[in-house]
Amino acid sequence: MTTHAEIEITAELVRVLLDEQHPDLADRPVRLGARGWDNQLWRLGDDLAVRLPWATERADTLLRNEHTWLPSLAPRLPLPVPVPQRLGKPSELFPRPWLVTTWVPGAPADQVPATRAAEAADALAAFLTALHQPAPDGAPTGGFGRGGPLADLAEPFARQLASLTELGLIPDPDAVRAVWEDAAAAPVWAGPALWLHGDLHPANILTEDGTFCGVIDFGDLCAGDPAGDLAAAWVLLPDGAADRFHAAYLPSPDAATLRRARGWAVLQALSGILVGDAGIHGRPGGKPTWGPPAHTALKRLIATARR
Repeated sequence: MTTHAEIEITAELVRVLLDEQHPDLADRPVRLGARGWDNQLWRLGDDLAVRLPWATERADTLLRNEHTWLPSLAPRLPLPVPVPQRLGKPSELFPRPWLVTTWVPGAPADQVPATRAAEAADALAAFLTALHQPAPDGAPTGGFGRGGPLADLAEPFARQLASLTELGLIPDPDAVRAVWEDAAAAPVWAGPALWLHGDLHPANILTEDGTFCGVIDFGDLCAGDPAGDLAAAWVLLPDGAADRFHAAYLPSPDAATLRRARGWAVLQALSGILVGDAGIHGRPGGKPTWGPPAHTALKRLIATARR
């Protein structure tokens, strides 16, 4: 894998970067941890990791967001998160910023989903209750409409639904459209701009022993309407756990927020199905493990709308 600068990211490159800028860490073992959508993650010993952007230039901003804001938020969060420790500067060797963070153990939920419904619902509710506090002036604005009015994303929704329907991956597009239209018509968020994770899909939450044990990838951290994060009730939890999650999350979300959350969940599900299908067919950016949880989420959402 290469960056836009066409520099291959290897264990040796990571070691050289550390030796140049953070020599006290350079003698630790380095091994590949994961390749995410925007960044590669390299293990640094047992308790640290190095995150290096290798996708779009947007990834540079996401790394800086994490470095600026996450250290002050992490102490109040009840699940482990990757806390930035050092910021690597662009250099001749690697012309982009990079991070040294703490390593969070666990398996991504797109590969090992949560199975203990009550424990997972309570863990997710406690995490989002702690995170969803008013954000200060200057907090980041979400990319791709995150945190903003759901109705602004009508065009991306229609485009994704049309593409997936054409591929034969959506058996009942009218039912999906009905969930979306109800969500987009809900009253907009009238409360303060709250801190949001911004990207709570199954690859960004970790599991162990059937429940959630960590949350990763805070590059899309932003402020706004909490409905986007609350979509996780349908996207991440086992069947039958959404009601327990909504009861445990404080303050209890009102009907309009839950309607908007279902719309955000539809968007996440459609994106996951697209990425999963691309992975099955070997297209760039595809991840086959994203498809199954996305299909499951969409079925739940349609069933909820038909109650």
